[in-house]
Amino acid sequence: MANRPPVSLPKLSRRSRILLILAAVIILALLLGARLLDTYVNWLWFGEVHAREVFSTVVLTRIVLFFAIGILVGGTLALTLWVAYRSRPVFVPVSGTDDPLSRYRSAIVGRIRLFGIGLPVITGLIAGASGEGDWQRVQLFLHGTSFGQTDPEFGKDIGFYAFSLPFYQWLLGWLFVATTISFIAALISHYLFGGIRLAGRGGQLAGPARVQLAVTAGIFVLLKAIEYFFDRYNLLFSDRNPLFDGATYTDLNAVLPAKLILLCISAICAVAFFAGAFLRNIQLPAIALVLLILSGVLVGAAWPAVLEQFSVKPNANQKEALSISRNMAATKDAFGLNNVQYEDYSGTGQASAAQISADTTTVPNIRLLDPNVLAPTFTQRVGRENFYGFPQKLDIDRYDVNGKTQDYIVAAREINTANLTGNQTNWINKHTFYTHGNGFVAAPANTIDRAVSNANSDGGYPIAAISDTQNPTGKGLDPANPNAPGIFVSQPRVYYGELTNDYAIVGGQAAEYDSATSSNYHYDGAGGVPIDNWFNRLAFAAKYGERNILFSDAISNGSKIMYNRDPRDRVQKVAPWLTVDGDPYPAVVDGKIEWIVDGYTTLNNYPYAQQTQLGEATEDSLTGVARQANSSINYIRNSVKATVDAFDGTVTLYSVDDKDPVLKAWESVFPGTVQPSSQISPDLRAHFRYPEDLFKVQRELLARYHVSDPQEFYTTNTFWNVPQDPTQEGGTNLDAAGLANQPGYYVLAEAPGEANPTFQLTSSLTALQRQYLAAWMSVSSDPKDYGTIRVLRLPTTAAGNSQVDGPVQVQNKFQSDSRFAQERTLFSNQSVTVIFGNLITLPLEGGFLYVEPVYIQQRNQNSYPQLARVLVSYGSKIGFASTLGDALKQVFGDGANQAATSPTQPTTSPPSTPSSTAPTTPTTPSAPAGGTGDNPALDKAVADIQAAISQLRAAQQSGNFAAQGEALAALDAAAKEYDAAQASAPPTTSSVPGR
Repeated sequence: MANRPPVSLPKLSRRSRILLILAAVIILALLLGARLLDTYVNWLWFGEVHAREVFSTVVLTRIVLFFAIGILVGGTLALTLWVAYRSRPVFVPVSGTDDPLSRYRSAIVGRIRLFGIGLPVITGLIAGASGEGDWQRVQLFLHGTSFGQTDPEFGKDIGFYAFSLPFYQWLLGWLFVATTISFIAALISHYLFGGIRLAGRGGQLAGPARVQLAVTAGIFVLLKAIEYFFDRYNLLFSDRNPLFDGATYTDLNAVLPAKLILLCISAICAVAFFAGAFLRNIQLPAIALVLLILSGVLVGAAWPAVLEQFSVKPNANQKEALSISRNMAATKDAFGLNNVQYEDYSGTGQASAAQISADTTTVPNIRLLDPNVLAPTFTQRVGRENFYGFPQKLDIDRYDVNGKTQDYIVAAREINTANLTGNQTNWINKHTFYTHGNGFVAAPANTIDRAVSNANSDGGYPIAAISDTQNPTGKGLDPANPNAPGIFVSQPRVYYGELTNDYAIVGGQAAEYDSATSSNYHYDGAGGVPIDNWFNRLAFAAKYGERNILFSDAISNGSKIMYNRDPRDRVQKVAPWLTVDGDPYPAVVDGKIEWIVDGYTTLNNYPYAQQTQLGEATEDSLTGVARQANSSINYIRNSVKATVDAFDGTVTLYSVDDKDPVLKAWESVFPGTVQPSSQISPDLRAHFRYPEDLFKVQRELLARYHVSDPQEFYTTNTFWNVPQDPTQEGGTNLDAAGLANQPGYYVLAEAPGEANPTFQLTSSLTALQRQYLAAWMSVSSDPKDYGTIRVLRLPTTAAGNSQVDGPVQVQNKFQSDSRFAQERTLFSNQSVTVIFGNLITLPLEGGFLYVEPVYIQQRNQNSYPQLARVLVSYGSKIGFASTLGDALKQVFGDGANQAATSPTQPTTSPPSTPSSTAPTTPTTPSAPAGGTGDNPALDKAVADIQAAISQLRAAQQSGNFAAQGEALAALDAAAKEYDAAQASAPPTTSSVPGR
């Protein structure tokens, strides 16, 4: 039957067309308006940090990719539809008067341009939007460099796998998408226009339809052959064996030959499809398709499975030896574990009191302050105004103060708008008045002040000195000389920090609060984006949905707006190709407060290297740090150190690994963005720390890759584990007991084989699924040997009593100690919370010294932790006292506390009255002997002492700390009366014990 003439669709009126166009414009504005606004705001911000070339390069690359992929997919679809329409049959048979296809044909023919152009455009837009995010893959391909190393199987440079292969696979994937869409479009088009008819015996296929579909299918099969070619290289990333990544015996001896066979078969099948398109014979392509599927099942799947099951598994330790050795070598190279310095260590040495007293490197620098605990203490004691605050986790760094280098708990005193209250929260105060923090705070990590506010507390506090506008020299760090200069800061104002998550408007006429100038300060730095013109005011008012930005008189000539103020976020935006460490830290460099942020270059396609989940490897019990996304990596380098000026927000990137090929590639993409290592000042380099996230990843891998023999690796019996943190609970990487991994600890101590203390990052390692200690590792942060990894290996044949307790076992010993149990009963009441500090492990005289501070905190508003006790373990001995020196004395004997007491405790003798926030000593004093009746004053003093002791005992039993304070005050007054009466008494008069 002849084809029906197309049924024309009703035409739209002029008014309807105008309304449709207006609706389309509104929808487009809603879709693109917010994105254009964000683009403009980002363009202004990148201008502030002098990194517009980064912004323009990324945007331009994404635009080019958007159109390239859109044209590839949309253009291929348009060509397919054009060919299908042009080659449609002249007469289209219909099955009857109610043929449903005729209505669709009529609709399409009536709007042929709408479908022929609209569908490809929409498809191209969707494809372009999906592909433009892969700009990093394309740029690395265009600027990739050589690694100077080759893979052990194909002999190709590692740069091929890192930079070229990912791009080829990405491009091949989009060609598959375009071909698949084209085939489906051709199939539907020919069916609608009669080129494919299902009616009749076996149906019918018109010649043009057969040609187009066969050619499209042939192109798809040809692309499959190319994919098989590249799949050979992908075998080097195989995860077939759960023990290691990389090409296994089965991959090399079964899958690799299968890929070559399938490549040849695919090429033959592609030729068969092309031939079938013009020979009017669909049997040849059909046979080729069956052959391709059959060979894929038999050669690509069945044969490798048979070889794996019957040859490899019964002899896996021998068959996989070559692959394991390749995996071990590649993993150590990819994760920087090639030059680890191993040293055998007994761990069971015995130090004497004389050795402890004579130690001048480790013991005097034992850290008593836990940066993960003391943020509330810093906030309450040195935070001053309510709008100042500190991050949840403080930081550790080392400084040379008065000729002595030691580690300090450090923090920038930042503005914390979340703590504003009442009228402080209005828009003017929040965004124009309270704009910045003030001061750099440091506290010696090994020093505790127990003479606070003329009170004899049963706990201690950090001796924190503030370098701010009122005390730029930071004096007060030295307990013995409070007027000695500490850490000098020339510009202590902090506009950029970890707590500054909101925008601030500075400069102009509006005055800002400043503790030194009483709210008359006006920002004069280089930070911020100008907002003194109406266009920018309108843009930011729309950005933040705040009309006050338009109408406030606080914004005037010279006003600037600060946003994206978190140091980690600023570095991530300036260098989007970096993986940023989760814990930035402030440092005073050449008199300025600089945030130091570590940046990593990573890959996930280093041949044979072990894939590691970054999020899982870096998860531990620490709080207050940014968590890494759980992306898979098998190569990492800490190639960049970034600084962010706390006053003006300047971001500077420095290369610290000039040999890293990945960094070289990105430097080629963004020339001039990263400063060479020669530009790093000595003062800045002196504050570089080995980054925590990299350390955690290396520690996780070192637990397995410390072995050198493939057979030993396969048995896994000498593997180690990262210990769980017995002092904390929480996190996501938990063991069966709900404990998270123990973090690494920064300490200033003597490194193995060194004679002087160095600043290092340390961690214990336990035996596989056991709690006893197997190794101890440290990484130096000292400029002279920065990054050197040292590992103390304990004997693997240790058994019975010769095993060294690990952190969990030591913590169990601490909590089962009778002295600790008795005092914890006093501490753990309804008014007080016991907080365990970091359990630090230190090698000392052939053994390991464990030190753990114990903090107490009252359960009331605005309370904060204070150090109450120190736990020490060495070998089988436990020390538990209110000072480190006394705890060491309990473990090592008299004389052991000399090295710890003087450097770590102020020599001020504590007065008698207890602090209102601390529990008193649980040991109740005894009353002196009664009077003789010859001295009434002495008799009264003894009676008063006895009454005060009874009052103190009752208060201790009830847990009433206020009553304890009153009792001790009465006891102190009675003791003074006793001393005065004793002075006038005969020489035989007894004395108050302990005084």
